[in-house]
Amino acid sequence: MADVRSTKLKFKGDKTKKKRKREDGEGGSSSRRRRTDADDQGDETWVQPSQPAEIRGPTFIYHPSDPAPISVNFDATRNRIMLLPLADAGADDLLARTPGDIAQVWVTTRVSGATTVNLRTGTGEGKFLSCDKHGLVSADREARGPQEEWTPVVLADGMVAFMSVYEKYLAVDEVAGGQLQLRGDSETVGFAERFYVKVQSKYKREAHEEEKKKEGKLAEPSMDEANTNKIYQAWGAGKSVVSGVDSKDLKRARKEGRLAEKLLDQRSKLKSDRFC
Repeated sequence: MADVRSTKLKFKGDKTKKKRKREDGEGGSSSRRRRTDADDQGDETWVQPSQPAEIRGPTFIYHPSDPAPISVNFDATRNRIMLLPLADAGADDLLARTPGDIAQVWVTTRVSGATTVNLRTGTGEGKFLSCDKHGLVSADREARGPQEEWTPVVLADGMVAFMSVYEKYLAVDEVAGGQLQLRGDSETVGFAERFYVKVQSKYKREAHEEEKKKEGKLAEPSMDEANTNKIYQAWGAGKSVVSGVDSKDLKRARKEGRLAEKLLDQRSKLKSDRFC
């Protein structure tokens, strides 16, 4: 019997993550099962982004064209973008489709804090997807500029529209002979402008971790000296000893970025006066 090889697309440098075995049996908590399922999902599992910030790293872009869905490919040999039917298009659910060839994968990068992204080919020399003012879409530039910037818009149904720097949308267009090509001059978002996008789960988690770090930034130092002293004073027999410093001085110190230093100086002075 021939060995069955996995068709999951992997990239150089990615580590293979082993699945964790279930040890809690049927009686395990639902939260524990969800965590286990998340671990079993694997870093390379292809998932849909729920917000623009999650679109990063290896990216699979395809369109629900009729009669068969098509993927946005890059032909490195001919150095051009190709819209090709997905293999076995009717074999499974459209939402479950994943790339089967490196030519179907683009690499999404972004400048930290920016709302725009760059789409680079995952094969060949790495060219950026660009759109000029006439709506002509190509992938023949090795450097990024304004024409290589795209703003992803995640729609209510989970599909994604890509807006160029000219505030026009990327779309699938039918040309002479029934061939399909990409255009970037659509004014509105309709069927032709809506794409399914898949990213690898580890990059989606990375976006969530960055968001948590932003939300977890330290708040401004508290000016409630009495409560702060109750927590941190190790002297005064349990009494909260506060300074007589004017609140205006504290506000001025906070604006100047030296509130903590001001409070520390006042506590040191009080402690010195008490034990002298």
